[in-house]
Amino acid sequence: MPDGRSSAEQRVERVVHHEDPADALRWRVGDVTVTRVPEGVIEISPRWLMPDLTRELLAGVGDWVESYFTAEGRMLLSMHSFVVESGDLVVVVDTCVGGHTPRPLPGDDGFGTRLEQALPGGVESVDVVVCTHLHFDHVGWNTRRVGDAWVPTFPNARYLVSEEELRATRADDGMEVMEPSVTPLAERGLLDAVAPDHHIDGCVRLVPSAGHSPGHVCVEIESAGERALITGDSFHTPVQFAHPEISATYADFDPAAATTTRERLIDELRDSATLVFGTHFAPPTAGHVRRSAGGTWFEGWVPDPVS
Repeated sequence: MPDGRSSAEQRVERVVHHEDPADALRWRVGDVTVTRVPEGVIEISPRWLMPDLTRELLAGVGDWVESYFTAEGRMLLSMHSFVVESGDLVVVVDTCVGGHTPRPLPGDDGFGTRLEQALPGGVESVDVVVCTHLHFDHVGWNTRRVGDAWVPTFPNARYLVSEEELRATRADDGMEVMEPSVTPLAERGLLDAVAPDHHIDGCVRLVPSAGHSPGHVCVEIESAGERALITGDSFHTPVQFAHPEISATYADFDPAAATTTRERLIDELRDSATLVFGTHFAPPTAGHVRRSAGGTWFEGWVPDPVS
């Protein structure tokens, strides 16, 4: 993510603190359950993140983008974790901004409570935390502050990050995530540097998707003949399904590689049954990539309410 700048174009405004628990979104992918746990939805000028996403381009995409932008054309950028339950295995994918350090995007102290409530056995029940990449808005709740120390939020979990991502961040920690969010895990022996196609269990695995960051990964779920993909920051907005050439210029490590990754994923996803979970997509958050005479678009899908 870009750093915070003071101009009107760069201002970041929180528009939704969190949803009512009754509105929680939960999906089934075969025998696997995926639950969205929101930290918050913020309203930003698209050009704060994507200079090439102009009003004219947005106006030409189609009405299907309305869930992800305000009437004034400002982007709704969601911060949320996904809780993936595969049999007895509990996985948390990305841990948002955090409420304990100043960051360019707003965090929320209450997120820890909402996450705890969404987990079947609380934070102690989490077996694996996946960091799709090591940017501040994806690792903030890896740890929490206790006195003068950073301690793991999920004390019994293995924290997974791709080998290349960890190596690159150790060499250049421009977002200052190592000290609060990564090093405390390594010091306690909880951090695992893994291959970018690492299999977590028989249903959940990582998918290489470098570009936004050097070792970025998506998360694939396959169960009982159904498939889903958690995007991480391969996509920041569904508009990028229609225009994969639009990069998050201020945040992408390698915009050209990020575009190539999006084009590859779109080719795999378009008109398939794969359910796509956008890590920054505002509700409905999940959906399918479709093709029509007007081009590629994203069909959002809202699951039945949580019982």
